[in-house]
Amino acid sequence: MMLTPMEKENIVFLDIETVPQYAGFSDVPEPLQHLWEEKNTRQKLLKENETIAESFSRGGLYAEFGKIICIVIGFIQKDKLYIKSFAGDNEIDLLKAFAHFLENHKPFGNRPVQLCAHNGKEFDYPYIARRMIINRLKIPALLDNSGKNPGRFN
Repeated sequence: MMLTPMEKENIVFLDIETVPQYAGFSDVPEPLQHLWEEKNTRQKLLKENETIAESFSRGGLYAEFGKIICIVIGFIQKDKLYIKSFAGDNEIDLLKAFAHFLENHKPFGNRPVQLCAHNGKEFDYPYIARRMIINRLKIPALLDNSGKNPGRFN
């Protein structure tokens, strides 16, 4: 696949930080505990000599068991880098603020915008979208890949 050249001013750099939804496995509601056990068993995620409870420290890697605590974006305007972070204890408010920025903030005018993240297609973008679905929020157009070619996320 050939990459289309893009102006640096049209790129939004993005990174997310995630954590498990619960402090420890014993705090996880029982129905979710069973789902965590099933996921670990089916996908063989347990490390040698690791218990299901110990494995929950990696719960933040899965949108079903984790939550986003921070989304940081960066963009360039007139050769100056701007950084904005969306963070806080309330994931819904964080996601709403991030979506509002993507949908309404127009530092890019009418130019096409491209997201850029380390492993974004495999982790960041789908994780954000899943957490928005779980929290019953509308997915911003820039992240909505429904009906698109699986090989492309733009």
